[in-house]
Amino acid sequence: MATKVYIVYYSMYGHVEKLAEEIKKGAASVEGVEAKLWQVPETLQEDVLTKMSAPPKSEVPIITPSELAEGDGFIFGFPTRFGMMAAQFKAFFDATGGLWRAQQLAGKPAGIFYSTGSQGGGQETTALTAITQLVHHGMIFVPIGYTFGAGMFEMEKVKGGSPYGAGTFAGDGLRQPSDLELEQAFHQGKYIATITKKLKGSA
Repeated sequence: MATKVYIVYYSMYGHVEKLAEEIKKGAASVEGVEAKLWQVPETLQEDVLTKMSAPPKSEVPIITPSELAEGDGFIFGFPTRFGMMAAQFKAFFDATGGLWRAQQLAGKPAGIFYSTGSQGGGQETTALTAITQLVHHGMIFVPIGYTFGAGMFEMEKVKGGSPYGAGTFAGDGLRQPSDLELEQAFHQGKYIATITKKLKGSA
């Protein structure tokens, strides 16, 4: 039976979604792993999103808390709002109380990726504060550490991400994830999928 790695994300302007797509490619590159993209539900009304110039959502399916339980490993992605995960993703986690009561996510590995508007916009605080969600579910946080190698030490180019996970800088919204940021995202998907497969095989 294939190891299921779910890449679950919220993306308002598409930056997190681009990272998610690359993470999926990385996870799917591991033999025996089935990688799937999911979005969490939007909580803002359509007229509000229009005023915020948010593009239409993609066709990626919306996940429900019960579907989350079917995954073997997870990589959660979201933009930053004042140094923490976006409210849309927090609302989704708040709806997983049933999974928590039944301990259906306990022992499962999970990683985190993110997008901020600037280099001082909370790349690490967003990941650090998100870990509390995993802890209360008994999940195993899997950081990428410095396994991305030389790309972690790039100083000449603007690059998001950290030992916590892949990341990108949205800037004024026009900047898109760079090749290096996408490479880090691919690495994260492959890395966490490999660990998820190992853990499932030893269970």
